[in-house]
Amino acid sequence: MNKSERSYWLRSGAFTMLDRLSLQIFRFASFYLLVRGLSKAEFGTWTMFLVLCSFFEVIRQGFIQHALVRALSLHEEMEDRRKINSASLFLNFLLGILISIALYGLSLLQPYIWSFDMLSELFLIYIITSFCLIPFFHFQFVQQANLTFHGIFFSTLLRHAFFFGYVLYVYFSPDMEYDLIKLAWVQALAAGIGGITSIVFAWPFLHFSRQINLYWVKKLINFGKYVTGTNLGMILFKFLDQIILGMMISPVVAAKKAVAGYSTAVRIGNLVEVPTQSIAAIVFPQSARQHEDQGEDAVKDLYEKSTGVIMAMVIPGVLLVCLFPEQCLRFVAGDRYLDMAHVLQVVMLSSLLVPFSRQFSTIMDAIGKPKLNFKLKMAGAAINALLLILLIPLMQEMGAAIGTLLSYIFLVVAALIILHRELKVNPFQPIKFAFRLYFRGFRMIFKPLRGRAD
Repeated sequence: MNKSERSYWLRSGAFTMLDRLSLQIFRFASFYLLVRGLSKAEFGTWTMFLVLCSFFEVIRQGFIQHALVRALSLHEEMEDRRKINSASLFLNFLLGILISIALYGLSLLQPYIWSFDMLSELFLIYIITSFCLIPFFHFQFVQQANLTFHGIFFSTLLRHAFFFGYVLYVYFSPDMEYDLIKLAWVQALAAGIGGITSIVFAWPFLHFSRQINLYWVKKLINFGKYVTGTNLGMILFKFLDQIILGMMISPVVAAKKAVAGYSTAVRIGNLVEVPTQSIAAIVFPQSARQHEDQGEDAVKDLYEKSTGVIMAMVIPGVLLVCLFPEQCLRFVAGDRYLDMAHVLQVVMLSSLLVPFSRQFSTIMDAIGKPKLNFKLKMAGAAINALLLILLIPLMQEMGAAIGTLLSYIFLVVAALIILHRELKVNPFQPIKFAFRLYFRGFRMIFKPLRGRAD
């Protein structure tokens, strides 16, 4: 690795890790206060709202992000970049309109599906949030394609810090209580602040053509449709358990409490996924370029090492939570959710498998095979849905956790088989690389001590 490449990984890795960390810290801090300030029923409603809205943002990111980043990474000519930027922004606004229509329809249908209080009103407010997120995400993607990550960090920081600031203010104000409608409006305002910040940092790269180029519109759609399907499959793995819990458990109060308790366990599991999200963000543009310049061997090596690094960072957190689940739950959410301890342990086992799946998606999209990625993710999502429908009536929250774990096992085994066939990836190499990193770390720590003893 030459000096410029090392600089890229260090600089990009630092800002991307800060971005993911700030995102998770503020989300966790907001969750930490809300889980104490809201009743179980209110927290279950807020959780279901966030889960369902996440589907729409995953659709946006899947349809726009990888297609835009890959196109800009592979086309250095300014004229091409103008056409790509204009076509992508046009698709982003079109998608925003479609998402708004879907949210309105969902607000009408939700009483017949979940019957959660105020969910319809929250969906209508989120239409505004969704439009504010168009510049927020779009210009973050432009920065990612140009291998600059500091603007992504600051726009994410301001968006989530603003929302947390409001949550903190209400929590310590004796005359105020949390109101879900007000929380949704503050969320929309925070998205707008993040969007303005994203535009400011992306300004040097904002080159647009005056006309929408249909060639690039079609090209971005053809790539983005498979990534969208892939991301939907991923989000189904992430949230389908909570959605089906809310639908299959009755009465409504019991469903809200089940979603609140289970989502608490899932939130803790999400904390150990920060390295996975961070490294995936910087691997994608680099792997697209390496595949173009150096071929499949370079991408194979990139998958094995990046997955190994993530595993080395994830394993300690998983072990800690699995050994002390009740203590972790008490620290995060107080004593109200201690009955989720065994569920949390199963959720953490699923977190060990996430790096293999996430990096598989990143590599498949980077080498131009999103269709293969899409097929696997949708097959995994179908198996996940079937297992959840079978297991949740039998074991409720534990059934959701076990069904998701079994689905991840299928997904990772299938992904490793495909990677071996396509790129000759050694399925055991990431694990070997992770423990090699541990060995190097221990050697660095104990070498000075051994020298003093001598």
